[in-house]
Amino acid sequence: MIVKTLPPSSRPIQEDSSNGTDSRGELDVIDIVPEENGTPSLVVRSPRLLAAQKIGATAEPETLYDPVSIAEHYQNRPLQVLRRIFAVLGPTLSFAFGLWSDSKRGIVVKNDRRRATQLRVLLTQLGPAYIKIGQALSTRPDLVPTVYLEELTKLQDQLPPFPNELAYQFIKEELGAPPEEVYAELSAQPIAAASLGQVYKGKLKTGEEVAVKVQRPDLRERITIDLYILRNIAAWVQKTVKRVRSDLVGILDELGDRIFEEMDYIHEGENAERFFELYGHIKDIYVPKIYWEYTNRRVLTMEWINGIKLTQTEEISAQGINARYLIEVGVQCSLRQLLEHGFFHADPHPGNLLATPDGKLAYLDFGMMSEIKPPQRYGLIEAIVHVVNRDFEGLAKDYVKLDFLSPETDLTPIIPAFARVFADAQGASVADLNIKSITDELSALMYEYPFRVPPYYALIIRSLVTLEGIAIFIDPNFKVLSEAYPYVSKRLLTDQAPQLRASLQDLLFKDGRFRWNRLENLLRNARNSQDYDLNLVLNQGIEFLSSERGAFILDKLVDESVNGLDALSKNVLHNFTSLLRERVGLTAVNETPAATVEQQQTLEHIKHILGILRETRGFDPLQLATQISQLLVNSDVQRLGQQIANRFTQKAVARLIRQLLAS
Repeated sequence: MIVKTLPPSSRPIQEDSSNGTDSRGELDVIDIVPEENGTPSLVVRSPRLLAAQKIGATAEPETLYDPVSIAEHYQNRPLQVLRRIFAVLGPTLSFAFGLWSDSKRGIVVKNDRRRATQLRVLLTQLGPAYIKIGQALSTRPDLVPTVYLEELTKLQDQLPPFPNELAYQFIKEELGAPPEEVYAELSAQPIAAASLGQVYKGKLKTGEEVAVKVQRPDLRERITIDLYILRNIAAWVQKTVKRVRSDLVGILDELGDRIFEEMDYIHEGENAERFFELYGHIKDIYVPKIYWEYTNRRVLTMEWINGIKLTQTEEISAQGINARYLIEVGVQCSLRQLLEHGFFHADPHPGNLLATPDGKLAYLDFGMMSEIKPPQRYGLIEAIVHVVNRDFEGLAKDYVKLDFLSPETDLTPIIPAFARVFADAQGASVADLNIKSITDELSALMYEYPFRVPPYYALIIRSLVTLEGIAIFIDPNFKVLSEAYPYVSKRLLTDQAPQLRASLQDLLFKDGRFRWNRLENLLRNARNSQDYDLNLVLNQGIEFLSSERGAFILDKLVDESVNGLDALSKNVLHNFTSLLRERVGLTAVNETPAATVEQQQTLEHIKHILGILRETRGFDPLQLATQISQLLVNSDVQRLGQQIANRFTQKAVARLIRQLLAS
C-alpha cells in the first residue's frame, strides 16, 4: 500500500495530534485509491503531514528562471530567434505606420476605435509578455485615451481561449483523473481567459463552488524566447548607451523570476496562503482559499468569488457598495504589503480586484508576487516623510540608502534639483500629487544625474502605478500619497525600528531646535490611520524616551516642556500682578513681564497638540486618567517628571536671583 499526503485547504488549522483531529474536531481524511498497477493507495490529507512535507519540498528546476540556461538553449537556435524577432517587428511596424498614415490624413487617432481594436489584437497575437504590457496600460486613464482603454481592458480576462480538449488533458495529467471524475460540475466553456491561463467555474463533489485555472499550452517556450530577446536588447542598450546607468538586465531578470513563479500554480497557491496569513485580518479584505487536493503545477483550484471589477463603478453602486471606500481599503492593504511585511501583490489590475456583494475587496491571482527587504521598506517610509515635509536634503540621502545613488555621489546639485521637481506643489501639500507625476518627474531627473534604478524598484512602481490607475478611474481626484501619509505617520510614531526612530529625530529637530509643527502634522495625520492606537503611542513613547536611544529627544523635550511651563507661570504671574495693580490698587507691586513671543509660541503648540489628542479616536478621559495613575508609578515616568521638575526649579531660582540683583 502506498501512502500519499495531500494538502488541506489554505486556512490555518491548529492541530491536536493527540487524537488525530484538528482544532475544529475534524478527522484527517483518509481515502483508498487504486493505482494503475492495482496496488491500493492510502491518501491522507493531514495538516501536520502537509507542513512536514512542505518544509522539505523544493521547486523543480524547470519552474525556476535561469537566464544562463535559456541563453545556452537559444544560442544554438539562431533561426528560431530571428523568426521570433521578425514575427514581432513586422506587425508592430505595420501598426505604427498605420497610425502615422492616419495622422497625416487628419484622422484623430486617439478616438479611432478601429486602431484601438487592432492594438489589442496585435498584443494578443504577440503573446503573454506583450499582453502583460497591455494589461499595465489598461489601468492608466491618465496616459491612454478612453477608446484604447476600453479595448486594452479586455486583455485582463477576455483573451481568446485555447481548446477545452487541451485543458481537460492538462487536468488529467496534473490531477491524475479526467475532469468529470475530479469535479461534480465544470462549465462547458472557460468564463475568463488571461495571459497565462484560462478559468472554468466548477463545483466540487463536496458542494463548494470553485474556480479552476488551467495553464496555456507551450507557455514556457513562448515566454522564454521573448525574455531572451529582450534581455539581449537590454544588455546591448546598457553597454552602448552611456546615459543609461540602471541595471536593465537585472530589472528584466527580476521580471523573469516573477513570471516563471507565476507559471507554477503550486507556488501561486502558497503565495495565496501567505497573503491570507499576513493581510487576511485587515478589515474588508478577502482572500480566497486554495483546494490543494485539486491543485498542481498547471492546474489551480481555488474558492469561487462572486464579485464585480472595481472599474465597473455603476454596477458596484447599484449594489449599494462604495467603490471609493474599497480603493481606500486597497491602498491601506498595499501600504502594509510594501512597508510592513514586504510581501506584495505585483499585479493588482482590475481583473484581480473584485468588490464582493457584502462590500469587501477580494484579491485574486497570486502568481506575480514580490518581496522588498526591511532596509528598503524603511527607506521608502523615510522618503515619503521627506517628500511630504519638503526635506530634500533628507530625500537625497534616502536615494543613497535605496541604492539609487552610490555613497560617494556628490548630493550638492541633486538637492536643488529635487526642489525643482516638486516646485509645482508650492503652496499645496506634496501629498496632493499623484505617484505617476512624481515618477515621471524623477525619471527625467535620473537622466541628468548619476542615478541607477535597482531591480526591485520596477515591480514596486508597477504595483503602485497600477493601483493608482484604478483609483483615478474611480475618482479622478484620488491621491494615493495623501491616503498613505496617515499610515506612514502612524509607523513613525509607533515603530520601534532604530532606522525609523532616527528618522523621527531628524524630522522633529533641525539645528538643535524642536519643530512643533512637524509633531502636530504627524499626530494629526496618524489619527486618521485605521489601526492607530493612542495608548500604544503613549506607552511606546515613554519606553523609547527612557531608553539610551531616546536620550537626545528626551533632553530636548524636557527643555521644551520647561519652556512651556515657564511661559504658563509667567502669564499667570503677569495676570495676577496686573490684577493687583489695576483693580486692587497696590501700585507698589511691580508688574511681572509676560512670556516672551518664543515661549508663547511653545505654549500654543502644546495647546494644539493637547487638542489633537482630545480629538483622536479612542481618546477617553476616564481611561486616560487610569493610565496616567498607572504611569505615575513607572520608574521611567518618575525619572522624566523629576528631570522636568529639576529644570523648572533651576529656571525659577535663576529668574529670582536675576530679579534680586536687578533691584
